[in-house]
Amino acid sequence: VQLQASGGGLVQAGGSLRLSCAASGNIDSINDMAWYRQAPGKQRELVAAITSDGRINYDDSVKGRFTISRDNAKNTVYLQLQMNSLKPEGTAVYYCNARIIDSGLRVRDYWGQGTLVTVSS
Repeated sequence: VQLQASGGGLVQAGGSLRLSCAASGNIDSINDMAWYRQAPGKQRELVAAITSDGRINYDDSVKGRFTISRDNAKNTVYLQLQMNSLKPEGTAVYYCNARIIDSGLRVRDYWGQGTLVTVSS
């Protein structure tokens, strides 16, 4: 099982980016999925989360600007984060996270490798 994140980059304040994360491998099912971020010198924090039945939760700092979604494709589940009206304080490494039940019915939290988002002022 692996999570592969992509989509980070450099953007000016007010701009947009779309992050993607692909979950693949010997997966039986995926429960909650989420995006976290970690800014320099700070702890990792939850940005947005989505359950398997589509319930969504956002951190107050991104409500109205970010949209989380997930799509099921053959053998792969995709998690996206559409980020609009980006602010310099959004500069961080963004990580995708998923609670996955593998083909052996073991439950474990998996993390993507992180993708850097830099918002210039």
